Amino acid sequence: MPPSTHVYGIDTSVFVRLLTGHPEKDFQKTAEGLKRLHEKNPSTELVVSNQVIGEAYITLQFHYSISKEDARAAILQLFTTGSISPLNGQSVLEILKARGGAGLLDKLIADDYLSRGVQVLTNDKRMAKIPGVELLR
Repeated sequence: MPPSTHVYGIDTSVFVRLLTGHPEKDFQKTAEGLKRLHEKNPSTELVVSNQVIGEAYITLQFHYSISKEDARAAILQLFTTGSISPLNGQSVLEILKARGGAGLLDKLIADDYLSRGVQVLTNDKRMAKIPGVELLR
């Protein structure tokens, strides 16, 4: 009987270390810890919430001076080449690939609500153009 899958949600500190490799000592500690998890249970899955994605996106820009485009690309690359996936699945990958319209954080906010069947209200006209988001009048 194969071992059951263990799913872990990682926080911003883990996600940013994996994205940047910095600080190196913390990155090594993080990588080793994740390696031990996978050795203990090879079916381990790591997922990242929209909130963590948003926090990492901001962190990459303000603490690592990475452009918005490069931050999006780095996050998308980690999801598509690593063993980590967005908690909300394919919709987040599409959001990371999309250009124009509402900002990344607005799209992630809308995705989080909509994935739970919740109508989204906003005062932001650009965000209101996201399907399923309504401009509060």
